Amino acid sequence: MSKATMHKGSGNVFRDMGFSAGEAAELSVKSSLIDAISETIEQRKLTQQEAAKICGTDQPTLSKVLRGRMESVTIDRLAGWLTALGRTVEIHIRPYNARAKAGHLVAVL
Repeated sequence: MSKATMHKGSGNVFRDMGFSAGEAAELSVKSSLIDAISETIEQRKLTQQEAAKICGTDQPTLSKVLRGRMESVTIDRLAGWLTALGRTVEIHIRPYNARAKAGHLVAVL
């Protein structure tokens, strides 16, 4: 039996899968928003059909997104779904840091 090689993760599973830093950040934020949508649907005891109607989409699209198919949805659209479902979405912009090479995209729930 061979030994498995272990590597310390970066803290972002998408980065560890080989996505660029920007892509990984976007996917991580989308994933967090989708989790919040799923949690809200469950808390409100909505069916996917009911939730889709509230969100202004169709049930197959909502189902795809809830199963992790993020390529067909934007952060803006996910935020819109959350607000339609009764959640408050806040966007905080931190002050400019001249030492930073680039900013970061982060979802804090």
